[in-house]
Order: sequence, then C-alpha cells, then structure tokens
Amino acid sequence: MGGETVAPEKRGCRGRRASDERQRCESATADGRSTRFAPEAGSGDGEYGLIAAYVPDCQKVDRAMETTATLPPPRRFSRSRLSEALTITTVVLLLAGLPFAVWMDVRNLTRETLQHQASDINSMITGIRGFYSSDVVGRIIANQGERTQVLHNYEAVPGAVPLPASLSLALGGIIGAQQTNIHYRFVSDVPFRNRKSHTLDAFERNALDTLRVKPGQSLTEVSMSGLTSNVRVISPVIMGATCVACHNSHPDSMKRDWKVGDVRGIQEVSVAEPIAPSLWSFKYILAYFFLTAIAGLVFIILQRRQHEAVRNANTKLSLSNEFLAEVSMKISHYLSPQVYKSIFSGELDGSIRTSRKKLTIFFSDIKDFTALTERLQPEEITALINEYFSEMSAIALKHGGTIDKFIGDAILVFFGDPTTRGAVLDAKACIEMAVEMQRRIAELNVRWRKSGASEPFRVRMGINTGYCNVGNFGSQERMDYTILGAEANLAARLQSIARPGSIVMSYETYALVRTAVAAHALPPTTMKGISREIIPYEFDGVLYEDGAPGQVFSEHSVGLDLYLDLGRVDALHAAALRDVLRKAMAALEKQQPAPAE
Repeated sequence: MGGETVAPEKRGCRGRRASDERQRCESATADGRSTRFAPEAGSGDGEYGLIAAYVPDCQKVDRAMETTATLPPPRRFSRSRLSEALTITTVVLLLAGLPFAVWMDVRNLTRETLQHQASDINSMITGIRGFYSSDVVGRIIANQGERTQVLHNYEAVPGAVPLPASLSLALGGIIGAQQTNIHYRFVSDVPFRNRKSHTLDAFERNALDTLRVKPGQSLTEVSMSGLTSNVRVISPVIMGATCVACHNSHPDSMKRDWKVGDVRGIQEVSVAEPIAPSLWSFKYILAYFFLTAIAGLVFIILQRRQHEAVRNANTKLSLSNEFLAEVSMKISHYLSPQVYKSIFSGELDGSIRTSRKKLTIFFSDIKDFTALTERLQPEEITALINEYFSEMSAIALKHGGTIDKFIGDAILVFFGDPTTRGAVLDAKACIEMAVEMQRRIAELNVRWRKSGASEPFRVRMGINTGYCNVGNFGSQERMDYTILGAEANLAARLQSIARPGSIVMSYETYALVRTAVAAHALPPTTMKGISREIIPYEFDGVLYEDGAPGQVFSEHSVGLDLYLDLGRVDALHAAALRDVLRKAMAALEKQQPAPAE
C-alpha cells in the first residue's frame, strides 16, 4: 500500500464490499488448507495484493460430519420406554420371586419331612408290634399257663420274656432292619458276664462319663462324611428300683452295688441323611437362582455389547472432536479472539444481524509500503509484515481491542464491542494502544535495521469515536463480523493526514481523553465522504499526574530511528542522552552546514 490513503469503503471498512467482485479459486495445499486469491483493497492507483484466507478442507469436514452421522441413531421414545418397562418388570419379578420360591420350598420341605417322619414312625411301630407279638405274647401263650419268667436269655427258656435291656437290644436290630438310615444302640461298659462286651468310640465314652456326672441331659454330635450328614443323639439309661434289685442279685452281674438313679449305660440314635436329596428339597430356590443367573448373564452380555457400542461411538466422537477442535483452532486465527469466544459461547449467532453502538475506531497504515515491497524480496517483506502484524495484534489484544481485519498493510481495530467499559475508558484504551504500538514499532525498526533492513516502517495512525453499525455483514454463504459507517471512514481519513510516526484523533475522541493526554489542534479540513468540517488533533504525549504534558518525539527515515518519550527518560540517563544529541547535532552541522541568512 502506498503513501496515499484509500477510502475505507475501497479497503474493506464496509464489511468487504468487494466480496461480490472477488474471483475465487481454491488450490488445495498439503496441510488441508486452501488459498483464496482475491483483489486486495489496495491503494488508490488500483494495486492488487494477495490475501490468504484459510478454508478448511471440505473433504475432511465432510468425513467428520459423516462420522458423526454414522453414530448409532438415538432410540425412539416408544422403544426406550418399552425397554425401561421390561427392565423394571424383570427386576420386580426377580425381587418378588425370591420370597415366593422360599415359601414354596418351605412348604415342600415341611410336607416331605412330615411324610418321612410318618413313614419312619409307622415302620418302627410295625416292627415293635411284630416283635411284641412274637417274642412276648406268642411266648406267653405258648407256655400254656406256666409261670412266665423275665430273663435276659429269654430265648433259651420256654415262656420267658425279655428284660428291658434285652428288649432295647432287640428293638435296635428291628429298627435298623426297617430303616437303613437309622441305627439304635443300647450299650454299657458293665454288661452281664455271658454277654459280648460293647466297643465304645470316643464320643460314646465321653458321653458316658459326662452323663454319670450330670445324667439329666442328652448329648448330640453332628458330622459330615462325604455327601452324607450324620447326627448322633445319646441319652442315659438310668437304673430304676426294679433294675437295681435285679442287677445287684443276678449271678451274671459284674456290679452288685447299683443304686437308684445310677447311669448303667447309654442308648444312642444315629441318623444319616444324604445331602443330594436334601438339596433337591430346595428346588424352587435353586430354580430361582438358575433363572437369576441366566438373567444376570443376559444382562452382562447386553451391557458388554452396549459398552462396546458406546466405546466405538466415543472413539468416533473423539476422532471427530479432535479434528473439529483442530479446525476450530485454525479458524480462530482468522477471527478476533473476542468475536471467536462470543460465537463459540453462543453470545453471537450466525445470522445476518447488526446493532448500532458507540465505538472508538483505530486505523493505521504504513507509509510508502508499496515502494518498500518493490525494493525487498517477497520472503523478506513477508517476514517483516507478519512480525509487524503479530506485534501489533498482541498490543491490541492486551488493551482489549477487537481486531477487525488486516487490509494489505493496514490494521483496523475498534473498541466498544463485543464488550465495552464505557466510551471514556474505551477511548483511553485505544490511545494507550496506539502509543504502545508506536513505541514497539521504533524498537522493531532498530532490530530490523541491525538485521539488514535499511527501510524502516513509518506508520500513521488515526482514531475516531462515534456511532457505527457493528455485526454480521455479508450473505448466508459468507459473512464478516465488522463495522460499517461514516465514523469508520473518518478514522481512515484522519490516518491519511497524519505525519509518519504520529497519531491524529478527532475532536470527539480528544474530548473523551483530554484529561489524560496532551494534543494540539490541526487546521480545520474537509474530507472526502464527510459532510462536516473536521478539526483534527495530533497527539503530543500523556499528561502527568500534576497535569504537565509529556512529550514524545518520533522520526524514522533512511539512516534515522528516533523515538524519544521524555516521560520515560529518568534523570540517570538524561545526561547521557543530552551528550548523544549534542554529538549528533555537531556531526550534522559539520556534514551539512546551516544555510546562510
């Protein structure tokens, strides 16, 4: 862009009015970008430059959208409700089924136990009745009225009947024969001499010793043998008066000093019950657990399938999100951070909509930039302009400015939208930004000169405050978030009359910041597209706390880089600065004497 300033409507201040004139052609690049070539809003002599705009690779975006589209579709409302109802019904049935199964098994177990007990009792009664019929009644009848004796060896004496002990021994054999799982023993450690001695195990010996100390009890032992459960119950055989008289007088008795209440021996009932039939007594609970296991297995399988589907969906979403986040990050470089955040936070939508706000507009331009591009190689000018834009953008964002666009070498920034601190603070922030930009440009010029760039950047800046339309301008296919209005044009006109390295503001801006800056009025002037007469004000410096104006001297040309802000020079460096300036003046006087009067 050359030294002449072009009207903002030609340079893009009106939302890039030249969008309908652009000749778009896209060339795909290796990193998925496209470069659009369009006429640059250049200088008045009709120059055209190159504007590179990022356009995401449509194929990649389409693939991301297709990935999202291939995700499992959401279930219909009715199907979701049906699945929920089936799940709730299954859980309710399972919860209600457990007490029902327990009740059924308890009823069944009670019935089977009663049947088993009735059968055992019937069998024992039948055996006892048969023994009584044959060995008691039958022997008495067969004796034909002879004296009946009660003997332990009753079988050897006709008409004799068994003693209680003999009866117990006989009944044990009968019960064992009738019930294979029930065994009865009548044993003692002091049997008659003509009887076989009994073999006692540890439990029986301990039970006998215990019962002789405390006879009024029964002892129980429960054990497991393979898949069979065994229960043994031992109770004492206590001597009565008849038993004492018999045992103390009988010639075969091994003990003659028995007393009533002594424990002669023990009677033991042993019951063995296999576990397998007992387990089958709980068939309803087992069936419930089996059905619950099947339901749990089905649930686990469905959960694993759902987990796999969700994991695949999350993987696809993650890949899509990563790609879209990368695209979003790239797009963010083409928008002002304030606008970008407002769009992605939902404060701004994508519709064509504008509002009227009071803004402070900043416009800057590099003097003789076109001539500079002709003297430098494209790579050099690209590096310089990119560094310049980066530094200026950082300063603009630091002070809260919204970067509208870069137009060739020009920068358009405005304050007051999307966020505002009020007209006064917005105007002061804009002035502070412009001053810091000029200071940074001076530093960059020194560094660039050391690196071999002989031509410095001399930047003119214009600032104006007024009402503009701000928002989305364009079409549904392509739009810009920008500003439109005569006040934006005025900022560009003020920049065009500014000296290189200086800042010119309108009276409207100066009136807002006059308590913070020093400025002097320039001659009134009329400007193209502005109907009223304009009185520009050139910035002189920032006012100190005591109201004294600070002075800033700026001059940049071939062989000269001068930026002197007296407000930033302390007393320590002031002497050295004066010495340098004297030497410079003396050298200039010798090289080119002042003209004679």
